[in-house]
Amino acid sequence: MPSIKEMPYNEKYAIMLDNINDTFTPSFVQKYLDNQAVLELQRIWKEGIKPIPEDTSFEEKYEIAYGNWIWMAKNSYTFIREKLGEDGIEKFKRAEADALKRKNASPALLLLKLIRAISPSTAFKMIANKFSYQLQWITPFSLSEMTQNRVVYDIPRCKILDYPDSEDLCIIGCQCSFPMWVAEQFRVKMAFERQGNSCIATLTPLDK
Repeated sequence: MPSIKEMPYNEKYAIMLDNINDTFTPSFVQKYLDNQAVLELQRIWKEGIKPIPEDTSFEEKYEIAYGNWIWMAKNSYTFIREKLGEDGIEKFKRAEADALKRKNASPALLLLKLIRAISPSTAFKMIANKFSYQLQWITPFSLSEMTQNRVVYDIPRCKILDYPDSEDLCIIGCQCSFPMWVAEQFRVKMAFERQGNSCIATLTPLDK
């Protein structure tokens, strides 16, 4: 079975803090609603956010921050659906993918495009290694297959779905917005086969 470098908890925690410091969703709500709606959403967020003690381990900090992220994300989807309907959810998917593209834009992408032009398999392997490391902040998984044109992640129990009312985060975020971003920025298809709280995620190159 292929192995991957393990992400330490201090790095997972830093990524969680970056996700919690969400300015994208309020900007979306401001664009399609108004300032009052932004304040209402932020009030909902504050109701469920737990304080993170300074004098505890990075693992514990990560776990608390993870719960805060889930709370904010799931309530964001509920809020947008209530205020803007399913059309608002569709707009949010598109906006989420665009926000991820902006967040991950870097000079390294230009190098990746050059490498892809010369050796698509090398570029895909670089992307697969990057995602195999970065996805660790979301949920535990094992890497069951990694070849030049296919990577398979086995997620026996998705951490997101351990939390109540997290279906939207799974279906809208993980299975729609996230793959849209990956396809458009990295030219990689991300597909999911979910069974209950378990999942198989597969990466394959879009450019053959």
